[in-house]
Amino acid sequence: MDTDHLVEGRPVDLAAALGRARSARRPAPDTPAGPAVPAWPGPPRPIPEADPAELDLQALLRLSLAASDGSGRLRPTPSAGALHPVDTELVVGAGCSLPPGRYGYDPLRHRVHRLGGQPDGTLPGVTVELSVTARRTVSHYGHRAWPLLLLDTGHAAAALFLAVRALGAGEPGLHMDGSSERPLAAVHVPPPGPVHRADGSVHRLDGLLYSQPSASAPTPDELLARRSTPPPLPGAPAPDALRAVLITSTRAGGGELRWCAAVGPPRPGLMELAPDGSTLRRCAAGEARPTLAAWAAGQAWIADAGAVLLARGCPADADTPHIRRTHLRAGFAVHLAHVTARRHGLTARPVGSWQQADLGAALGATPGRDWIVHGLALGTLHAEEENTS
Repeated sequence: MDTDHLVEGRPVDLAAALGRARSARRPAPDTPAGPAVPAWPGPPRPIPEADPAELDLQALLRLSLAASDGSGRLRPTPSAGALHPVDTELVVGAGCSLPPGRYGYDPLRHRVHRLGGQPDGTLPGVTVELSVTARRTVSHYGHRAWPLLLLDTGHAAAALFLAVRALGAGEPGLHMDGSSERPLAAVHVPPPGPVHRADGSVHRLDGLLYSQPSASAPTPDELLARRSTPPPLPGAPAPDALRAVLITSTRAGGGELRWCAAVGPPRPGLMELAPDGSTLRRCAAGEARPTLAAWAAGQAWIADAGAVLLARGCPADADTPHIRRTHLRAGFAVHLAHVTARRHGLTARPVGSWQQADLGAALGATPGRDWIVHGLALGTLHAEEENTS
C-alpha cells in the first residue's frame, strides 16, 4: 500500500490523499496505532486552579478535550474509530491560570508539559493549537485517513468553542482557513476583560468582566454528557428538530459547504433550508439512505436511520487550503449540529468516511463538483447505552 503521503514529518499531497480516500479501494489490515499522546518532554504538571481574574484553563480543557477515563475513549469529542489523533499545544499569554509559555497537553492525564517560553506576539489568554498524529488514524483507516484527520480536528475546535460559550469566557477566535498544516486549526480564548455589548453595557460577574452565556449556550453538564449514539438510529426526526439541526450546521459551516438531510417515508428525499434560512424545502425526491449506506464504507444501518445530515462540496479539483478548510469546517459544524440534535431529543452519530459519494453527479449535476464531506445520522429511538463513535 502506498503510504508515503501519510508518514509523519513528510509533506502531504492532500489532493492525492483525498482522491485515494474517495475511491472504492479498501484499507489494508490494521497496523499499530502508536502512543495515544505525544512524548512531550519534561515532567507533567497539573493545571493550577484559576484565580478570579484568570482564565480557567483547567475547566476549559476538561469540558473540551480531556478524557474521562484512562483509555481515552470517553473524550467529549467524537473521533473516527475512537483513535483521537488530534494533539494540543497551548500558547499561554497573560491572564491565565498557567504562567505564560508554550505547553503540550496530555488529555489522558489532564496535565501539561512546559515546552518553552511564550513566542513573540503572544496574545493575552490562550491560543489552543490543534495538530494531528496521522499514524493513529492510519492504523485502522489506511489511505482513507486524511479526510478523517481533518474532520476530527474540526470537531476538536468545536469542542473548544462550545466550552468557551459554556463558561462565558469571552468570544473565541477561530482559525480554520486551511492555510497551515501545523497547526491545522487554532482557537484563541481571551482572558476575563471588558465585554461591550451592542447597547454599550458591560456584564460583570464576581467583580470581573465576563460575557454572559446566552440562552443557547450549552451547560457544562451538557458538554460532558455528549456521546455518539451506537447504531441503529431509527425514528424520523420531527420537522422542527430537523430544521434546527440544519440551521445550526448551515450557520457554522461557512459559505463553501451546502447542507441537506436525507429523510425516509412517507415522502423520502433530500431536505434543505429555503433561501429565507428558517424553513425547510425539498431539493430532491427519492429514497437516498440505502445509497448513503453504501457510500459510507458499507455501514448498512444508515439505510434505516431516521435522517442523515450531509455536508456537500469540496470539488475534485480543490487545492490543499480548500480541502483543509472545508473538512475542518464540516467537522466543526457537525459537532455543533450534534449538540443541537441532542437538545431536541434526537440520537445522533457522526459519519466521516465516504467513498464514491459524488452526490451532485447522482442528482444529475456535473460530476466531481459536489461530494459528501461529512454526515450526521439522526434518529429518535435511543439505544440501551451510548458510547463514543
